[in-house]
Amino acid sequence: MRPRHALVCGASEGIGRASAFALARAGLSVTVLSRRIERLRELVAELPAASGQVHGCVATDANDTEGLASAVAALCAKRPVQVLVNNTAGPAGGPAHAAGVEQYLAVFRQHLVANQVLVQAVLPGMREARFGRIVNIISTSVKEPIANLGVSNTVRGAVASWAKTLAAELGGFGITVNNVLPGYTRAQRLEQILDERAAATGKPREDIAAAMLATVPAARFAEAEEIATAVAFLCSPEAGYINGINLPVDGGRTRSL
Repeated sequence: MRPRHALVCGASEGIGRASAFALARAGLSVTVLSRRIERLRELVAELPAASGQVHGCVATDANDTEGLASAVAALCAKRPVQVLVNNTAGPAGGPAHAAGVEQYLAVFRQHLVANQVLVQAVLPGMREARFGRIVNIISTSVKEPIANLGVSNTVRGAVASWAKTLAAELGGFGITVNNVLPGYTRAQRLEQILDERAAATGKPREDIAAAMLATVPAARFAEAEEIATAVAFLCSPEAGYINGINLPVDGGRTRSL
């Protein structure tokens, strides 16, 4: 039996990259997707591969809906995908009321529309296999909105509701749909947030980081590999009865149930 095939988006760095490694170590063949082909080729060369595993890459942009659809359709025609990890960079910060309509539309396209395109491409293979795992890496903001991330809070919430709806529609086909909600994680997104808050407030990045850590019971930032461990579990056969959940991996920062 050939290893199952996983498509990991936003894999050139951070949580996406760590998820690709976690799934490869779990025995899956992994195709990594992002815009940067050279970074992807380097990653493919580094992924562990046992007998039967075949790794590859697809370079495309989540903002290019038609290009994304074409690239992933071509991939699925060659090798059906049974595991999909939706992951893309978070939008710039700022208050919700100040964001322009075009900013909302662009982020909606980059996140929810891109996810929809990917799901429609991989669904035939999942249905044929009677097995599918769709994991969306989003944000704890779907439980508790994060200050000064207005557009992100809005669109992440839309993705969470979309995923919950899909979970009900697809569960009978052996396909689960779940969301992983990372807390403050040592990755590019955290650096972006620190830079934006420092620029907006004039405070040193170290002070901003300390204030963020003060809200985390674990008293540290997460490593990308810790988020990837949760992703890999939800993608496993053992997680077949976990469907439609929002799983915070945040050191206890989310206070709501």
